[in-house]
Amino acid sequence: MSQTSNTFDTFNAKGIRESLSNVIYNISPEETPFMSNIGRENVKNTYFEWQTDSLAAASTTNAQIEGDDVSAYDSTSATARIGNYTQVSRKTLILSGTLESVDKAGRRSELAYQLAKRSAELKRDMESIMLTNQAAAAGSAGVSTALRKTGSLLAFLKTNTNKGSSGADPSYSTSPNATRTDALAADQRTFTEVILKDVIQQVWTEGGTPKILMVGPVNKQRVSGFQGIAQIRKDVPGRGPAVIIGAADVYVSDFGAVSVVPNRFQRERDAFVLDPEYASVAFLRPFQTVELAKTGDAEKRMIVVEWGLKVNTEAAHGLAADLTTS
Repeated sequence: MSQTSNTFDTFNAKGIRESLSNVIYNISPEETPFMSNIGRENVKNTYFEWQTDSLAAASTTNAQIEGDDVSAYDSTSATARIGNYTQVSRKTLILSGTLESVDKAGRRSELAYQLAKRSAELKRDMESIMLTNQAAAAGSAGVSTALRKTGSLLAFLKTNTNKGSSGADPSYSTSPNATRTDALAADQRTFTEVILKDVIQQVWTEGGTPKILMVGPVNKQRVSGFQGIAQIRKDVPGRGPAVIIGAADVYVSDFGAVSVVPNRFQRERDAFVLDPEYASVAFLRPFQTVELAKTGDAEKRMIVVEWGLKVNTEAAHGLAADLTTS
């Protein structure tokens, strides 16, 4: 078939309005499972401290003579003083006054839209930092190569770990100022239920209550095949059919049920066994938007937060380290 002569069509017409959706689609994930599950508190210094303590080991020989006098006294252990640093994290923005004034699809204010994006990006940065392998650092005044940094979760965990043969736990006394040593690639292991059970048992033996297993996407799928998974089928209300879900919701261990939570912002080689009651984000300065000095026909903004990670007692948590990533 052919077009009739002199047919006026869209290829020749002028003034056709654009068809632009008034919705902006953004697939980038904003969930921050670790930061969302742990606590939040305020601190008053760039170096903040807390104390930990533990009971003496249980004795099977604590039997005394009736009517005996006390001539010797049990030793008393001092509390342990632990600390971490806060670090400053920020996102900045500059846009022209004209851009803020023109009519835009999907948002009325470009400034408000971009500030909301920066806020989500800042939270993702914080989540990634808390779960990476970063040592606490005091920093130096005005030196960009010696920034003050908060010690991450991996820098804290040293008691309840299962690692590759060439891996090593961090060594510190009062502040997590050393990173853990990752095992060589040849010593990385496939995440197995045996490894998970070992870490959960270690946590429980130390007095912790494992509640969350946090893993990357590859190991989330591996955990779904563990024998201890409680639910592969999820009930739905009403008379509708049950929905099969490809994720493990709960792992039933010998020491209680553990929720399996995937996290896009942690390293795939790590699997964390957590009791979220024993960790929190410490804020020296909460999230705030600062209007920067106007020097021309543009709007300048900064979103800034000063924060650090507090791990109340690292023995409440565990780590399966040096896992294969594919």
